[in-house]
Amino acid sequence: MKAMILKGFGGTENLVYTEDFPDPKAGPGEVVVRVRAVALNHLDIWVRMGALAVKPDLPHILGSDVSGVVEETGPGVTGFSKGDEVVVSPGLSCGVCEECLKGKDNHCRHYDILGLKSKGGYAEFVKVPSRNLIRKPENLSHEESASYPLTFLTVWNALVNKGKISPGDRVLIWAGSSGVGVAGIQIAKLFSCFVIATAGDEEKAQRCEDLGADMVINHYREDVVAKVRERFPDGIDVVMDHVGSKTFERSIHCLKKGGRLVFFGTTTGSDFNIDIRYLFVREISLRGVYMGPSGDLHRITRLMEENKLRPVVDRVFPLKFAGEAHTYLEESKHFGKVVLIVE
Repeated sequence: MKAMILKGFGGTENLVYTEDFPDPKAGPGEVVVRVRAVALNHLDIWVRMGALAVKPDLPHILGSDVSGVVEETGPGVTGFSKGDEVVVSPGLSCGVCEECLKGKDNHCRHYDILGLKSKGGYAEFVKVPSRNLIRKPENLSHEESASYPLTFLTVWNALVNKGKISPGDRVLIWAGSSGVGVAGIQIAKLFSCFVIATAGDEEKAQRCEDLGADMVINHYREDVVAKVRERFPDGIDVVMDHVGSKTFERSIHCLKKGGRLVFFGTTTGSDFNIDIRYLFVREISLRGVYMGPSGDLHRITRLMEENKLRPVVDRVFPLKFAGEAHTYLEESKHFGKVVLIVE
């Protein structure tokens, strides 16, 4: 099959296109999906660079967010047949442990993300458990359908499950033009929150406003904490931080007493120091987020079908130009998602 394989860790030169990688075969309870589109995430970059503690066996295939068509079903698979258009839920778990059965499959001790350790969607075909399939929304293209699973699921877990957002809450979304930023603005507005987004230029700021942001701050030219405190002297309810070292302390200082910081991702680094007395005296909650329960993705998909949430596709690249797509993402030129198409 066609595939963009990772042959070593480091730069984009380690991504090599081939047309003769072995086809996956569906085992019991598994399906093979013919990939139509696969969206990029920063996770792809971290895996490619070898920056994570968990490293896949090489050669590896990246790609967590897949939309496509069922090609083959293994023994025992029900509910899906060849030709069905599907979206793949990217969280992989055992399905039978206590955490999985409680609906917290992202806490499973065997949890994986498609394209992290397991081979992902930068290929003509990908093999996944049938329980990871969701029917593709008819109102979305394959490119759009590949653009929401990981980001919207992570953000839903961050804002709804961990951040406990409610109408009237004031919510700060760092880097509103990113894939998770786009999701964050929409989900917070869905819950009737006042949304503050940050952006790096005027065009991105305007597009954040078009998505529903009530206030946009240029995080390169303006003091985000000062601007937030100028508008809300007591601070705000929730901050969603997926940037890391450069923003983490500022996120905390934006919060009011009893505020909640939900965080995931360390694009700018993972080291951080703070006087912990500031946290407990003000009763600040720090809530880490790692993906989310897969059941929430079904609810998100229904909201996509009802046009209450919408994926934003910035640019589409052919699979063989995955290296260029990685560079484009790393340079933060995008607004929304960068997608590869497999033809």
